[in-house]
Amino acid sequence: MIKLHFEKTYAGERTREHVFFGLPFKPGVMPEPKGAVVDREGNVCPSEIRATARRSDGSVKWLFVRCMADLPGNAEVDYFFDPERGGSGEFQPIKLNGRTVKCGDLTLELSRKKNQIFECIKFGNKNFGSCISCPRLVDTDGTEYDFQTDDISVKEGGRMCAALTLNGRHTGGGKTYAARIDLTFYAEKNWFELGYTLTNTETEPLRIKSLTISHSRAEAASRAVVSLTNHETEYFTGSDPRVVIDADRLLYEPNEHIAEVFYGTFFADCSDDDFGLSATIFQPHQNFPKAFAADGNGFCAELVPESSECIVMQSGMAREQKLMFHFHRGADLKEINNRSIIYQMPDRPVINPRVFADSGVFEDVFCDKYDSETEIFLINKADEHSRCYGMLNWGDSPNMGYTNQGRGGGELVWTNNEYDFPHACALMYARTGIRRFMDYLLVSAKHQIDVDICHFSDDPLRLHGQWEHTNGHCKNGKIACSHQWVEGLLDLYHFTGDADAYNAAVGIGENVLRLLEQPVFEKSGRSSARETGWALRTLTALYNETGDKKWLRKCDWIVGHFRDWKDEYGLWLSPYLENTAIRVVFMISVAACSLMRYYRVKPDPEIKEMIISAVDDLIENARLDSGLFYYKELPSLKRNGNNPLILEALAAAYELTGDRKYLEAGVPTFKYVMSFKPSGFQGGKKTAVGDAVLCGTASTKSFAQMFVPFASFRSACVRAGII
Repeated sequence: MIKLHFEKTYAGERTREHVFFGLPFKPGVMPEPKGAVVDREGNVCPSEIRATARRSDGSVKWLFVRCMADLPGNAEVDYFFDPERGGSGEFQPIKLNGRTVKCGDLTLELSRKKNQIFECIKFGNKNFGSCISCPRLVDTDGTEYDFQTDDISVKEGGRMCAALTLNGRHTGGGKTYAARIDLTFYAEKNWFELGYTLTNTETEPLRIKSLTISHSRAEAASRAVVSLTNHETEYFTGSDPRVVIDADRLLYEPNEHIAEVFYGTFFADCSDDDFGLSATIFQPHQNFPKAFAADGNGFCAELVPESSECIVMQSGMAREQKLMFHFHRGADLKEINNRSIIYQMPDRPVINPRVFADSGVFEDVFCDKYDSETEIFLINKADEHSRCYGMLNWGDSPNMGYTNQGRGGGELVWTNNEYDFPHACALMYARTGIRRFMDYLLVSAKHQIDVDICHFSDDPLRLHGQWEHTNGHCKNGKIACSHQWVEGLLDLYHFTGDADAYNAAVGIGENVLRLLEQPVFEKSGRSSARETGWALRTLTALYNETGDKKWLRKCDWIVGHFRDWKDEYGLWLSPYLENTAIRVVFMISVAACSLMRYYRVKPDPEIKEMIISAVDDLIENARLDSGLFYYKELPSLKRNGNNPLILEALAAAYELTGDRKYLEAGVPTFKYVMSFKPSGFQGGKKTAVGDAVLCGTASTKSFAQMFVPFASFRSACVRAGII
């Protein structure tokens, strides 16, 4: 039995509320999920359960669960996942029949016609025709692009939740841009989500003048309203209300929320006594600019308002925008606003960290010995990253160190999730059960999927790869083995069931395989440990996920690369200034830590010896009198090293030997890292820079780089009795 704790959130009851979560299991614990149920006080609630990963013995490694829970108002409640009870809760299932969807009181028929999503929409017994337009794209040259669906596929075919994908394109002015619409339906509910993804599949930047989706009525409505919620709800009415969320609003609008969890909501509604339709844009402030306009004839969701500065999408860049369409029978605005807010901040169950720790699916960042100083430090470190608003920026942060060095040519250098910030957030959520860290994962990994990955290129060495930190997210950028991460994407897949995350991770892996075939990697020592070390981490993670030995074969090659490299120099030294070969502590640490991940999959005495000898050499030759490790082995660079990756390497050596000397050597660095007290402050001065509004200055890289080394080292020290 696994407890699913729902925190007190909303004042009103939520009946048969759709929730989802991921659960990990030890090997052999759950051969099949057939008998698993979710219940409350002995009553089974409707659920759908499927495995998203399996162990080598065929047992379930990860389960993804959807269920419909009754959640009380102004109170917390516990449900339980029972892996053996059996039974099923009753519900009115979604029905899919070709291009027709029946869900709640809605019947929708999808269209293959140009410039149309729906052939017709029926709500109850009334036919509203196509009533919701396809996305209308206009560029700054004034070209208006047609939309065409090429094929319709089933993304998720459940009876409780069904998702259909319309793969298509925008064409106009001799150009074609890939466009995709995902429609997600929920059993017994009269609302659905529309996700629209636009991808620049041309070689030149796409300059968007406007991007809109509209609702039209055949008969004039008696009520047209636009509503904006932050702390208190404002309703804008009149003949034709229009509200814009732009940089000026963000700069001068107060907001105390942690924005990944919630900022506010933004909807339009057009109704009479018999029928109404509202639309809510998901995270509109965070993904500004946005606007809504409404009148008696319908409303327009302006995903890029024409009155705003144009949005520039670089070649290969994608971005999804999401809306919820809510059909109702003249519901009052309070009810519509309530559902819109819940869409922005849905209920999520809290799962005990012991479940994740005992399953063994994650690195050993868990610790039974609670220390308030350490926990406050880690929570503040995770929280203090800057919030960067903007349609193409939300989910990322600029690295001001890189920016101030001039790497962006005077522009902001975006971190592009360096050191796998999504994975660090997933681990922090699993370790603490604190909900907002899950939301950090959702936002950052989604940005990684859309913006940080190259979705179109004639160069196979770029296609599906992740851009290294650069200005404009990908301008003047490069794709290298050392700056591509997949573990956070795989976490997103297991926690949400979103196959896009899984596919993105596999695409990155394929890109890494292609990069490793380049001549620069033919001779050992010509590439840094960071390049092949991070590649080894990525490919090992994909092998753990898929069991496909193609990932392992290249891992074997990288291990041979490290072996030859050590033989050439006697140590893992890095060429520098063309006439030196030096110790670079963090690069050697990357190599050792990546080899350790591989060793856990495929133990080998030679790999064990390589890790231990490398760490022994650093302890012997790379420490300063203070006990800290230096940065690089040159008089001009032998300063105090502040990269915590050495802590993970020391923990690995302790795991292999049981010798406390490795942990004792890391204690000064551990304390040094702790001495830099993060504020945990999510605010700061707001500044408009280009298409972004920045709030705060701390990069996500800082937490991503330190969390696994720091937490795994502390866990090892607690087991050894050092801390």
